[in-house]
Amino acid sequence: MNIVQLLPELVLSAMVLVLFGTSLTTTRTESLNAIALVFSALSLAAAILSFGQQGMLFYDTYRLDALSQLFKVIITFGLFLVIFAAPGLKGIDAKIRSEYYMFLAVGTLGLVCLVSSYELLTILLSLEISAFALNVIIPFRYLNSSRTQMEAAIKYFLFGVIGTGIMLYGMSYIFGLAKSTYLADLAKTIPALLQTEPLAVVGMIMLLCGFFFKLSLFPMHFMTPDVYEGSANETTSYIATLPKVTAVALLIRLVSLTGVEFSQLTWLLAIFAVLSMTVGNLSALAQNDLKRLLAYSSIAHAGYVTLGLLSVNELGFSSAIYYMAGYLLMNLACFFVIYQLSANGENLTFDSLRGLYKRSPLLAFTLAAGAFGMTGIPPTVGFTGKFLIFTAAIQKGLYALVIIAVINAAISAFYYLKMVRAAYMTTDEPSDAVALSLPAAALGVFFIVAIIATGILPQSIIALARQAVAGM
Repeated sequence: MNIVQLLPELVLSAMVLVLFGTSLTTTRTESLNAIALVFSALSLAAAILSFGQQGMLFYDTYRLDALSQLFKVIITFGLFLVIFAAPGLKGIDAKIRSEYYMFLAVGTLGLVCLVSSYELLTILLSLEISAFALNVIIPFRYLNSSRTQMEAAIKYFLFGVIGTGIMLYGMSYIFGLAKSTYLADLAKTIPALLQTEPLAVVGMIMLLCGFFFKLSLFPMHFMTPDVYEGSANETTSYIATLPKVTAVALLIRLVSLTGVEFSQLTWLLAIFAVLSMTVGNLSALAQNDLKRLLAYSSIAHAGYVTLGLLSVNELGFSSAIYYMAGYLLMNLACFFVIYQLSANGENLTFDSLRGLYKRSPLLAFTLAAGAFGMTGIPPTVGFTGKFLIFTAAIQKGLYALVIIAVINAAISAFYYLKMVRAAYMTTDEPSDAVALSLPAAALGVFFIVAIIATGILPQSIIALARQAVAGM
């Protein structure tokens, strides 16, 4: 083992320790943000530097391969964007901002460890580290008179406990049948067990429930809208992106264990995908709070990405990776606009967007780019991602699922384009221009360019994703 192999984990651990030190003293928000931003950038650099590292560590429970290293780059890049997009922490009480950044780093460390975990108990430990951090920071919200952050924290904790309990029960079934908790051993025994042992199907579904919770996939989606609504805008942008990206990485590993043949597990996942898309999109149509709308949207996107997982082939898995990388950009673009428009960290509604094109043309266009991308309008990354996932599903013969997904994508256009229409709607009410700092303006431009450029030129990301899948 060399130090480069664990460089992202070591940098994030150092970030946790430094921020713990700042929590013992009085540190200005600007200094805290600078420290967090520098360390997040260093963690991204470390992930890029360690890309290509391979090996098995800690008695073969921790695997370094192209898949884990690619997701570490995506996760650390997401952390950097989350911190960069919210420099003032308007929604977090000034007294606990050091602790907020520290637990953000702890959660990310758990996610980074999770994508390399290659044994069931190691997966559980890493998952709980990330969940613990989120349980702590969800109620870290300032000036919320309705105290919805407390309700959000309780619901996230309770659903998380339920999801973990179900997952542990599933692990016990899998261990009892396969006599091992190592994924390398399970890959040899699970495909045959799924064809002959109904209990193996039950165990796998229960095992996957822990990641359904992170991904907000039906039926583990119920708490998502309330958690989005009650959390601070900064926290919601993190919850909406990084845990979901990580969940896809683990689902790729676990679903690949089942082999390429159709089974009862495949049909159950297909049902969950359809229900997730349909429930998410239909529920989003009735929302007025933008964060609740994006919560239901995330439930629908979980259904789309599951189609790629159901393909159980290189194209399907690589398309799912590409889709989640694009989803991170599109979602953060929308939350970046919400953060910039909320003067005191409050939630926004459609009325808050009226006349945005006059107040800040850049923010209006950034929101439009994110909304168009999530709708699947070309030439955005959302269109290319959906196209690749649907292609993989068609190659697998999942024609009915693709038709349902296309119908759901059309339904989603109503509420995504409703956001754009509100932003470009003329209003007679006087409103002040939204002043953007130079870094904020640069980030807005980056989101626009990245969403469009990665949609037009997906080759490099797809090549990396194919390399990652081939090396599993």
